[in-house]
Amino acid sequence: MNVKVISTNVGRALLVSALFMFISMLISIFDGMDSAFAPLSISFIITFIAGAFPFIFVRKSEAISIQDGFMIIVLSWILSFLFGMLPYVMWGGEFSLVNALFESVSGYTTTGSTILTDIEALPKSLLFWRSSTHFIGGLGVVVFLLLIMPNASPFRLRLTNIELSSLSKEGYRTRSVKTVYITVLVYVGLVVCETLMLMLAGMSFFDAINHSFSTVATGGFSTRNASISYYDSTAINLIVMLFMVISSLHFGLLFTVFATRSLKPLKSPVVKFFLTSILVMTVLVTLSLKFQGGYGSWGKALMDASFQVCSYTSTTGFGSADNSGWPLFSLLVLAYGLFQCGCSGSTAGGVKADRMYIAMKAVVCQVRKKLHPSSSVLQIRLGNHLVNDDVALPVILYIVLYSALIAISIILLVLCGVEPVEAFSGALSSMGNAGAAMGDLGSLGSYAAQPAVAKLIYSMDMFLGRVEIYPVIVIFYLIFKRGK
Repeated sequence: MNVKVISTNVGRALLVSALFMFISMLISIFDGMDSAFAPLSISFIITFIAGAFPFIFVRKSEAISIQDGFMIIVLSWILSFLFGMLPYVMWGGEFSLVNALFESVSGYTTTGSTILTDIEALPKSLLFWRSSTHFIGGLGVVVFLLLIMPNASPFRLRLTNIELSSLSKEGYRTRSVKTVYITVLVYVGLVVCETLMLMLAGMSFFDAINHSFSTVATGGFSTRNASISYYDSTAINLIVMLFMVISSLHFGLLFTVFATRSLKPLKSPVVKFFLTSILVMTVLVTLSLKFQGGYGSWGKALMDASFQVCSYTSTTGFGSADNSGWPLFSLLVLAYGLFQCGCSGSTAGGVKADRMYIAMKAVVCQVRKKLHPSSSVLQIRLGNHLVNDDVALPVILYIVLYSALIAISIILLVLCGVEPVEAFSGALSSMGNAGAAMGDLGSLGSYAAQPAVAKLIYSMDMFLGRVEIYPVIVIFYLIFKRGK
């Protein structure tokens, strides 16, 4: 592996974090030099020096190998977690070392789980830094890294192919060199639009920009203890729901919609499957709340059900109501949402609707083959495209691997003393980068009371879910192979 190449490109990723630390410092100054100014200033200096240091020794870009690319991705995330926790640790309060790491990982992976029991006790500058980690992580540390590379750099093409899953590339219909710019254009455009709409609905600019960072990144960090329910506004709920769903769709499709001014790209079978699943889950949860949850009004049941379904399925994790006391059936429906989640090519986590759709089609195809073994025309179709075994098999293997890691995490969490329901939902939520789970870890809950070892397990799950497992496996394989 080329240490110089890896160190300089990881350094670029750290410089992105340093930039947002600096912006948070400015907010602290404008807010009267609040208590987070010193922690943010020191963190900025340390992160900036660490990010800039490799450039002192490397004069020019060198060729990158596929192994270097995987190492850059994994190290960019891990070091971003570590440097991103510095402002929390130095500020203190509820941020012990483990808690600070958990909050940093949760922010960058756009999970949105929190150890805080009093979010509003944080100064504005630290709240902004917390939301900024969502903004950075929403696009991916490596995507930011690609943005600042020269256009002709071989890094750009190879790292783009690694960072963006194979499922997410089909809908762009453009060269991968443009993929990053398309993603950024859609991403920033959504943030700006939602911020303006939330301000029109009554939010302050500060709250609006922070919640937009969280929504478009499908993260879930809020500036309020009661999350979205604090505002008690139907208009705000509807706006946030809209952007949660939009941000769960393939960004390439969204770009095509805006570029062509046509909704035709949204007729994709995966989009139809995803939106239909949201509709079905909403109906089921609404019925459960009305007949089992003690809701007197159909309107209230529908609003809370639709918001929480969108929140869980998009992996945003915002709360419009406390669902810790909801009927078991409602929670099981939401658990499926935590497993499936949004579409590939979006900021959502989870298995992805694309994989679930292909897996279901594969099962149906196998059933038909059993019924008609002599038929040779039974194939998996994704719209007008045929899905061959080279695509279907990796999809099913990924779902199996994803499920196995959740099962292992649940066992470890129970051994750590976590209640089974919280272990199940917490592992499922962390792997899916959703944040909200069940019980005390529900939509308005906190991970503060979880054992320290459990928080580390959740953090590992969040990381594996965000990078979609395989890059970490590749790195361990390369290290093991090198050591033999």
